[in-house]
Amino acid sequence: MRESHSLERAVGIHHYVSDADGIGGVLRVEPEDFRVREVELDSLNIRPPDAPTGDFPNLVLRVTLRGWDTNDFAGRLSDDLGVSRERVSWAGTKDKHAVTTQLFTVHGGDADDVPEIPNADIEVVGRLGRTLDFGDLAGNGFRIRVRDPDQPEAVAEITDSLREFGGREDIVGVPNFFGHQRFGSIRPITHKVGLHVVRGEWREAVLAYCGGPTEDEPEATQVGRAVVDEEAESADPDWHRALDRIPGYLGYERGMLHRLAEDGSETDDDWRNALESVPSNLQRLFVNAAQSYAFNKMLSERLDRDLPFDEPVEGDVVCFADRDAPDGLELPDVSRLQTATGQRVDVMARHIERGRAFVTAPLVGTETELAGGEQGDIERAVLDELNLEPGDFDLPGNFRSTGTRRAILVRTDLEIDGRDETETADESIAFDFALPHGSYATAVMREYLKAGPLDL
Repeated sequence: MRESHSLERAVGIHHYVSDADGIGGVLRVEPEDFRVREVELDSLNIRPPDAPTGDFPNLVLRVTLRGWDTNDFAGRLSDDLGVSRERVSWAGTKDKHAVTTQLFTVHGGDADDVPEIPNADIEVVGRLGRTLDFGDLAGNGFRIRVRDPDQPEAVAEITDSLREFGGREDIVGVPNFFGHQRFGSIRPITHKVGLHVVRGEWREAVLAYCGGPTEDEPEATQVGRAVVDEEAESADPDWHRALDRIPGYLGYERGMLHRLAEDGSETDDDWRNALESVPSNLQRLFVNAAQSYAFNKMLSERLDRDLPFDEPVEGDVVCFADRDAPDGLELPDVSRLQTATGQRVDVMARHIERGRAFVTAPLVGTETELAGGEQGDIERAVLDELNLEPGDFDLPGNFRSTGTRRAILVRTDLEIDGRDETETADESIAFDFALPHGSYATAVMREYLKAGPLDL
């Protein structure tokens, strides 16, 4: 195995599966080079737009965005509708530098009030009796174009390696890593904030988010964060001064500092109150990122120990496939778990080979039961290293998490097209594939490009 990029190692990703050199090339020359479309769940049972609002109070929109961050678009949509940001929900956060199609719900929304927003094609789909929750989708379909590859001939060798790793001759498989964007692409600190939260270190969590300038940020941002750090070290911090120096576009940081300036930052409750100034989904994301970081480290350690991903070993916790998954999409159902012991190891191996089951690792929470055998040793070692245990996730409000499990391998029927369909003279390669919800396209593309995460 090849060692991963240093920025990936910072978020728990230590290896590439394929040893071959990457194809090189450039992603995202235009947003159209990275297209994402949600694979929607039939079970949502969306009703027509004229369904009674009493029983179905949530307006459902299918929105195609070009160059929009999902959170920013939700804020713009709520502003234009004149409603609280908390009334806008969606199933999955999408990439800003892309063309993306996904569902949104607006609680109490009216089809006649839907605004026109630049670079957003908004279609009224119908109504739902509930809001969309995070994960309310089967998966995502991707079409990703790589322009001007340096070594296009490397595609075949990489593909062969990924088919071998996935245990199937017809589809590729990769470790189901959480992508770099889970932690913050330019400034990957979301998991650090989450780790402080889970340890009850509320002050450290706020300062990790608001302070700590990095050289890849704009100069005004670096200056503002440096002032936060200065005030944090003072015996009598002046948060009004820090608030004055943090740029207006850092809205979440300004919200935290405003509360600190009001409350005085004397107690843990004051620091927690500051952290709770951000939207509820971002509060949850902090803890989710900490769970994701631990998960990545567990997968990296499994690779280090040369344990298989496409078959179980004694003690592995296996989940079964979702029976209602769309054709061509291997979708784990983590509510149906079984431990592979004794004769079950061989039985589970046959299910996994056929796409009917998956080896899992934990996203640790209050209800997590760790695996047995060598995988259990890995899980305990990572938690010990991070000074975590399941009970630590019994937290107040949106920070609490019961945990779940996640497949360690993601497989997909990958189609690769070397023809250039653009109006430019660039040579390019297009990758078409679909992944279950929660899996990252970068987990596939990083193997082909062997580029740093900022180039993915």
